[in-house]
Amino acid sequence: MIERVAYDEFAYFADNAAEYGIAYNGPPTVRRVEVAVSPTRQLSALVWGDGPPELVLIHGGAQNAHTWDTVALALGRPLVAIDLPGHGHSDATLVHDGESRAEALARDVAVVVGELAPDAKVVVGMSLGGLTSIALAAARPDLVRRLVLVDITPGVNHEKAKAIMDFVRGPATFPSFDELLARTIEHNPTRTESSMRRGILHNAIQLDDGSWMWRYRRHDTLAEGGLTGDAEIDSSARMWDALGTITAPVLLVRGMRPQSVVDDGDEAELLSRLPSARVERFIEAGHSVQGDMPVELAATLAGFAGVDPS
Repeated sequence: MIERVAYDEFAYFADNAAEYGIAYNGPPTVRRVEVAVSPTRQLSALVWGDGPPELVLIHGGAQNAHTWDTVALALGRPLVAIDLPGHGHSDATLVHDGESRAEALARDVAVVVGELAPDAKVVVGMSLGGLTSIALAAARPDLVRRLVLVDITPGVNHEKAKAIMDFVRGPATFPSFDELLARTIEHNPTRTESSMRRGILHNAIQLDDGSWMWRYRRHDTLAEGGLTGDAEIDSSARMWDALGTITAPVLLVRGMRPQSVVDDGDEAELLSRLPSARVERFIEAGHSVQGDMPVELAATLAGFAGVDPS
């Protein structure tokens, strides 16, 4: 008899709030929305609140929109958290001739932002979402009034991100939830087991035989529909050049634990290209700042966006 694990993506907000000491007055207003980005493809997003979205949150490779749940609860502001193509509930994308991976993702994301949050005060991109946000800001500056890069610059390469790449390219399936949990905890030693359990339920699927597989696509090439693996890193001069064209205010949020993929050289290069950019260092965070220090990150985002957390 296979034990099935029940899953309701909106059932864990009270647990998020309790773990991080966030006041909780009942379930927040959150709905899942699908946006057509082509005649055959849709991107999915979580829309928080009833008012016009003030922030757009874009996750990293091998993650999904729920990685921002605690940040969104701490902010208490209307916002949109997008599932990148090939992640979460979103269809994959296709790269066009002459496009970089980040540009291909940004092309689809622009449709979602334009439909759901055209007047957002800030776009926040973590890791792969940060590279996507750079491409978005360069191509559609009307949609990016302020930009936050969470632990990413175009200078991040395969060597710096090796631990992440090895994790993403690990086993395709796991015999049990507990084995998947154990591997995830090993990769994220600073996170609590409860937060890891929630993350897996949002980011993995139980198969008919009781085994588990990740929800995101594992292929290394966009032509095959995959957006993890090598797509997590685009360190070309092209991305640095795109970053240098951005006129919107830019904030780099940098984790300072060993799990971070941004080093002093990356920070210096960003500031040389954008002297007006700000850098905020999060001492107790690694690569996933939204997971390690979500309340502190929310406060920083609110200040940069010019909104008051409620």
